[in-house]
Amino acid sequence: MKTHRLVLTEDLNQFGYLFGGRLLAWVDEASWIAATLDFPDCQFVTIGMDKVTFKHSVQKGEIIEICCTQKQKGNTSVGYQVEVYRGKEQTGESIFSTLVTFVNVDELGNKAKIG
Repeated sequence: MKTHRLVLTEDLNQFGYLFGGRLLAWVDEASWIAATLDFPDCQFVTIGMDKVTFKHSVQKGEIIEICCTQKQKGNTSVGYQVEVYRGKEQTGESIFSTLVTFVNVDELGNKAKIG
């Protein structure tokens, strides 16, 4: 799944670049949407992000592309590789990448099998 975000003033840190926490929120949201579209009967919660390394800065007005690909699936969890690129298409090196893992939970918050 691919999605795009426009970096606005409210997304910037004190130095005028994209705030890392904002990017992490966008990555979490995009990968959760990908998992929910792939497994619509599940209730996923994020249990982890692999290595978090910001490779390049992003300025106001830039468009970023967030690409999510399912990489692993277990009985109760699923993982998505996320690559973030500067621009509207995958050009050049990614500016950020991580593996986001979700677990399916029941109404009581206990792990549940993925259907």
